[in-house]
Amino acid sequence: CYSLIMALNINGTTGISGVDGSVSAPAVTGTDSNTGITFPSADTIKFATGGVERMAITNSGVSGITAGITMVDSWVVTSNFSASSSTDITSNWAKHSAGGSQFGTIGTGMTESSGIFTFPTTGIYMVHHTMSGQANSGARPYLGMRQYYSTNSGSNYSVTSSGYSSGSGSTDHFVGSGTVIYDVTDASTHRIKFNVEPSSTTTYFGDSANKNTGVVFIRLGDT
Repeated sequence: CYSLIMALNINGTTGISGVDGSVSAPAVTGTDSNTGITFPSADTIKFATGGVERMAITNSGVSGITAGITMVDSWVVTSNFSASSSTDITSNWAKHSAGGSQFGTIGTGMTESSGIFTFPTTGIYMVHHTMSGQANSGARPYLGMRQYYSTNSGSNYSVTSSGYSSGSGSTDHFVGSGTVIYDVTDASTHRIKFNVEPSSTTTYFGDSANKNTGVVFIRLGDT
């Protein structure tokens, strides 16, 4: 049973209306006077419990509740490249969706400039990188791809993930990967880049449609 703590106006054309109420004293309540529904401004409905706003519906959408995964983005290195020592991947990045209509994304994706990736909004993000390639001219004791993360607009970076493999001969192929969960508290200052670290000259595979070396970004929820 619900009570309407308001003066009601009943109109055969416009229906039933009453006072707007407030978050601390909602217009529509049950037996709890500070828990209910309020109409604080035009085109706005708010829901409160204990006199505190918990959810709002406006022309812009719904706020105050977790919307689930709101961003998924996938990037690839589009062509083969060679490295003989620790090297940042600064070129030939493209969204995986550029390889064909079968690839999908959700929401506003990442932006990239010279290998530096910027997050679209704050949030908790999962970043998963993969690499594949071929050893050149002999055994390779280690072949790696790493994530580097910065919270100060790139002034300093820290290694946050290292995915290594190895090759025992000049024709050996390799794969590697790594996953990190980041708390992006400021999208204007947090950055991420990717680096390869082979023990000697190595070819890393790239392709615009077939993800050989690339990264997946998923926003899991709010920070």
